[in-house]
Amino acid sequence: MLKIGVGPSSSHTLGPWRAAERFWKELQSSELLATTHNVKAHLYGSLALTGVGHGTDIAVLLGLCGQDPETIPVTDVQRIPKQIAAEHILQLAGRYPIHFNPEKSVEFHYSKRLPGHANGLAFEAYGEQGALLHSATYYSVGGGFVVKEGEEQQKNPVQLPHPIATARELASYCASHNASIWEVVMENEKTWRPASEVKTGLLRIWDVMKECIYRGCHTRGILPGGLDVSRRAADIQDKLRLPCEHNNADEWVRCLVRCDFEFSKVLKWIGCFAMAVNEENANFGRIVTAPTNGAAGVIPAVLLYYLSFTEKKVTDDDIVKFLLVAGEIGSIFKKGSTISAAMGGCQAEIGVSSAMAAAALAEGLGGSPAQALMAAEIAMEHHLGLTCDPIGGLVQVPCIERNSMGAIKAITAANIALDSDPEKARVHLDECIKTMWETAQDMNTKYKETSQGGLAVNISIKVPEC
Repeated sequence: MLKIGVGPSSSHTLGPWRAAERFWKELQSSELLATTHNVKAHLYGSLALTGVGHGTDIAVLLGLCGQDPETIPVTDVQRIPKQIAAEHILQLAGRYPIHFNPEKSVEFHYSKRLPGHANGLAFEAYGEQGALLHSATYYSVGGGFVVKEGEEQQKNPVQLPHPIATARELASYCASHNASIWEVVMENEKTWRPASEVKTGLLRIWDVMKECIYRGCHTRGILPGGLDVSRRAADIQDKLRLPCEHNNADEWVRCLVRCDFEFSKVLKWIGCFAMAVNEENANFGRIVTAPTNGAAGVIPAVLLYYLSFTEKKVTDDDIVKFLLVAGEIGSIFKKGSTISAAMGGCQAEIGVSSAMAAAALAEGLGGSPAQALMAAEIAMEHHLGLTCDPIGGLVQVPCIERNSMGAIKAITAANIALDSDPEKARVHLDECIKTMWETAQDMNTKYKETSQGGLAVNISIKVPEC
């Protein structure tokens, strides 16, 4: 649920990137790389309608080139596609030069949607004489997850000690083992790797989040895409007047922890943190998908709030626990509903990230598992029906500000849950997740990341999406 990658979108950038990577690896396993002379990519549904604004075409090129979104230098994210467009040469898998003209080799099917998912894409590899060597269709199902056509029904062969599909199952394990949510999740994680590796991996996730917030709070300028959105996080930080000198992210966070800000400024800091991340995301920066790129600012903002502005002295172990809880809540939403805005609107992105952060914060502040699940329910309940209508197909308006709203709602939800008795709650998280999915199915398609409804059609921009 928490992946290191590049903005601006998990479903439209990271997912297609991974799909392109899978395609060349299939060519490699079939010993077809050396005989491939051309590749075509086809984008369907939401990937076509908002693909340019989300960098889908760029992601496809980088994936075919063998670049890894976790490690690629950020400066190469736009440099390499520009070079391909100028030279019409793509280094397939990083070592096989093929002819590739992006204007002809990446085709946007604006009026066609594949049956498996709103985010469909297909690849074709051709030989020297134009013969089709291999083709494959994939679906980017949200959060950077990719499913190849025909794989939807495959089961995970791993046997977990605590298999969890619903919030009630999670609560049952917590009760029967007298354990916190993070403890149950850690036992499952240990199926794949030792606890020490889980901790190291999650602290690396936090480092990327922290660096992203820091960069966003220290970078000014206009975001790309033609909407001419000005970055604001750096100006907000300057107005808040952090009193100590800092030269890097760690020094900056230590300064935040030492300060004692009044309530109004704490609120502004939370919004600043969230917007900083999503300004970086919109600028093709390195971020953590949490659970999506469009909602990547909520969990880092709430986690930094937890670290800097609560009475608890937060340790590395607390950060690990926070991320374990957040990840499990996101997983339950993915299993019971969706984390794809193209399938469920923005309730599937900001709503889910807010619920993840709310549960993690509630347990981190001493709440019971029941209170943590209640916090997640409250956060999602007040995002139900939220549409995704990005202006110009860009992950900027209303996405950047919306992350600050999701962060504040998460903190409010956690506080309400901590002062409540979950036994008296009228709505359970599982019913809320079910309702979210039913709402998603009822929602008009134009409000599901197509830029064909809402703000996207009522606000004019200089450069239209298509």
